[in-house]
Amino acid sequence: MNVPLLLLLLFQLSRSAVLTGSERAFLEHQLVAEGRVSGRRTGRLYCRVGIGFHLQIHSDGRVNGSHEPNPLSVLELFAISQGVIGIRGVFSSRFLAMNKRGRLHATESFTDDCKFRERFQENSYNTYASVIHKNHRTGREWFVALNKRGKAKMGSSPRVKSQHVSTHFLPRMNLHEKTEQGFTITDKEQEKQPPQHPSTPPIPKIAVNTGKNNRPVVKYWPKFRFG
Repeated sequence: MNVPLLLLLLFQLSRSAVLTGSERAFLEHQLVAEGRVSGRRTGRLYCRVGIGFHLQIHSDGRVNGSHEPNPLSVLELFAISQGVIGIRGVFSSRFLAMNKRGRLHATESFTDDCKFRERFQENSYNTYASVIHKNHRTGREWFVALNKRGKAKMGSSPRVKSQHVSTHFLPRMNLHEKTEQGFTITDKEQEKQPPQHPSTPPIPKIAVNTGKNNRPVVKYWPKFRFG
């Protein structure tokens, strides 16, 4: 990994408190390119709970979610062993960690609390469970989760399970991918119909008097009475 390039990008970020859209896009593009060269994945983790949130790591150690993508939600996922990864905030330079109580926080140094087991679910989403922290009595794992307001949930909560939507994250590695796609639906019956020619004005109908009186025909039905 090119460490001087990464340090230069972080230095440029610290110099400018507010980045324009073009500058932010340039930095994100450089980070993605750097991650591809080093074999690390750089992108965002999208949780579909509530209105949808991107997991973000703050420089003060807080962890929560943001509906709109921002620099704090740019994360770097790197492999430690088979199925075990670490998650680092690119712009905050802090690692995602879970303490022995199941609370999510960010730390400057990488420890065993920062190791998470990544699993792929059937719905194309991933779950991230702590490697060392879990319920030792029942063996239930503690997962990274967000609630419907975008706040980090306690991994030790009984409601935080791998089947719950709050623990499902979708990795978005391509930061500039356009998600809006348009399509057109055509009716097959309309395709089979021949092209219509310009309509001609209708010919007016002329009533012809034949001399016969067109009287309405009245039908009489007999009534039967019994008794």
